[in-house]
Amino acid sequence: MNSLIGSIFIGFLQGVLEWLPVSSEGNLVIILVGLFGFEVDSTISTVIFLHIGTGFSALVYFRLEVIDILVGRTDETRSLRLKLFVITLITGLVGFPIYLWLDVSTVYSELLLVVTGLALITTGLLQREAGKREEGVVDLSWPLSTLLGVAQGLAIMPGLSRSGLTTSIMLLNKYTSENAFRLSFLMSIPASFAAAFGLMLLKDFSLDPFTAFSSLVAAIIGYITIGGLLKVARAVSFWKICVALGVLTIIIWLPVLTV
Repeated sequence: MNSLIGSIFIGFLQGVLEWLPVSSEGNLVIILVGLFGFEVDSTISTVIFLHIGTGFSALVYFRLEVIDILVGRTDETRSLRLKLFVITLITGLVGFPIYLWLDVSTVYSELLLVVTGLALITTGLLQREAGKREEGVVDLSWPLSTLLGVAQGLAIMPGLSRSGLTTSIMLLNKYTSENAFRLSFLMSIPASFAAAFGLMLLKDFSLDPFTAFSSLVAAIIGYITIGGLLKVARAVSFWKICVALGVLTIIIWLPVLTV
């Protein structure tokens, strides 16, 4: 980011798209790399860091539930606290090597778009299948916790929606839509902060004022929109949007083949 208007625009998109199963990271990468010609390395790092803004939004929105989990007043909240910790740990173990691959790839500028497109299509088709399953009441088992951690780690790949993957997995396991989205966004809080601070500690990510301002905008917009957008995400067939965006991304990339 190198302008105030650009910072507001990107922060606004992150604050809105994060709550929808359409991959905020993938769409921001498409916009910054595909349309504005930004460098891949800095774009991926910046987009990942922006999640600290929406992570803070989720923290404030779910503050009462977060306090209950941290205090551990009941067996259920103590169990959930431990499982969220393990999910976050697995997320880091899976996601960090993928981030390193994305960061060091020297020919990824064009390939990034087609990978993002394919990931968006995969996310959309998975959500479509999940929507066919009957809902019920289930517990968060350890195998499911492990799977959710892996899925959240894989979602560092631009185009793979973190919320889309995790909620789809829970829907496939007969979670209700409400419980799936609730748990997905509780999972996002520690993952967002861990990813942001991990960038600064392990990758020497330098935070410029424009990126910091984008994160602030994302936090404000995220908090304003989270309630309404969670309702929209439960009601609208976003798998169609994922597939359409994925196809469009691949079409944009096709001219590279002729060069």
